[in-house]
Amino acid sequence: MPYCEVDRYQNGDEWDGVRLFYRRFGRGATKVLLVIGLAGTHDSWGPQIKGLTGSLEPAADDEESGDAAAAEGDDGDGIEVCCFDNRGVGRSSVLPHKSYYSTVIMARDALALMDHLGWKKAHVFGHSMGAMISCKLAAMAPHRICSLALLNVTGGGFQCFPKLDGQMLWLAFRFLRARTPEERALVDLETHYTKEYLDEKVGSCTRRTILYQEYVKGISSTGMQSNCGFEGQVNACWTHNMTTKELDTIRSAGFLVSVIHGRSDIIAQLCHARRLAERLIPVARMVELHGAHLVSHERPEEVNNALMELIKATKSMMKPEEWSSQPENSSETGALISARPVSVTIRTDDGGNAAIAVYNLLAKLQLSFLYVIGVILMGFEHMRNIVKVMKPKQNSCKLLSEPSRRPGIFMSPQYCGDDGFRIASPKTS
Repeated sequence: MPYCEVDRYQNGDEWDGVRLFYRRFGRGATKVLLVIGLAGTHDSWGPQIKGLTGSLEPAADDEESGDAAAAEGDDGDGIEVCCFDNRGVGRSSVLPHKSYYSTVIMARDALALMDHLGWKKAHVFGHSMGAMISCKLAAMAPHRICSLALLNVTGGGFQCFPKLDGQMLWLAFRFLRARTPEERALVDLETHYTKEYLDEKVGSCTRRTILYQEYVKGISSTGMQSNCGFEGQVNACWTHNMTTKELDTIRSAGFLVSVIHGRSDIIAQLCHARRLAERLIPVARMVELHGAHLVSHERPEEVNNALMELIKATKSMMKPEEWSSQPENSSETGALISARPVSVTIRTDDGGNAAIAVYNLLAKLQLSFLYVIGVILMGFEHMRNIVKVMKPKQNSCKLLSEPSRRPGIFMSPQYCGDDGFRIASPKTS
C-alpha cells in the first residue's frame, strides 16, 4: 500500500514514525495535490479526481524509489493527482496528543509527501481545514506552488465556529452523541449539503437516501475517527492563524489563487472566505456557488471548471492583475465569479472605531457562548453516562433502606460504595 513516512514522534521511550496513506490518479506533467479537511479521508475528493484526470482508477503502487523517477519522466498535457489522509484520520498515523497536530505541522506533512513523490512544484487545492493547511504550505514554501485553490475556507480560530442558531446547536449535540456510522451519517448529510439538494428526486428515491447509504458504507469501511485524531485536528483548526507577513508572502509569490465557497455553508461562513480573498488581492478571485460545505460534491461541474480555469491561467502565465481584473459575472448555474470580493467599508473615524469594537466584542461573546454551550452538552452527556452506571447501585440501596423485618430496628445505609452498597450499624427506633 502507498505510504509515506513524513515525521517521527516520541511515544514513551521509543520513537515512532508518522505515516501518511496516499493515492495517485492519472499521469502527466501537471501535478495537483489535494488536501482534505477535518475528519475527511482522501476519497472525499472523488468528484474532483474524476473531473481532473477522467478516471477514478488509482495508479499502480510504486516503490518509494520509483515514485521520483516516474515523476521526472512525466510529460504531455495530462494531469496527475495525489490525495492523502491527514494525520489523525483514515489509514494514516493517529498521534496520541493534540500537540502533534497543527496546520503548520500538517503543511510540513504535505511538503514531505511532495518530496517523496519527487514533485518540485504542484497546484495545491485544499478544502476546509485542508485549505488552512494549504495556506500554511503556500506561505512556507511559495516556490513549490503553481497555484492555490481554497474551498470553503476560513481564517481559523473563532472563524471556525458556525453561525449560531437553533439548527446548528441541535446538529452539534447530535454530532457529539453520534456513536455509530448511521448516526454520524445523518448529521454529516445535514451539515454538508443544502436541504434542496438532499430532497432532489433521483429515480424512485431522494438523493438523501442514496447519499445516506454511501456515507454509512464509507464510514463503516474506514471506521469512526478516533477521539485522539478528532481532538488533534480540531486543535489544528482552532490554533490556525495566517499572519500579515504570511499573507504578504502568498500575495507577492506570483501564483494565482481561487477562493471557492458555497453560499449556504453553515460550517465555514461565507463572510470569512470573502475577507481572506480580499486580503489576497490582486492574486485572488472569489467564486461563490449555490451549495453548502461540500460544494465540491454538490456542484462538482462548477468547482471542476473553476479549478481547470486556474490551471489553464497558470499555464498561460496570466498575470495576477489580469486574473483579478476580469469582470464579475454570473453563470446559469448560479455561480458568482468576482475578482473583487464584496466587502463592507468601515470608516476610521470615531464611529468606525466603535463599530469595529462592537464587532470584535460580539465575536468574543459568540465564541464564549458557544464554548459554554459545548461544555454544557458534554457535561449533560457525561451525567447521563454516570446515571446509567449508578442506576443499579441506587436500586440496591433502595432495597436495603426499607424497614427491617425485626420490629423496632431499621437499616440505614450511609453511602453506596464500589460494591453497590455499604450498611451502617443497626439503629434502635
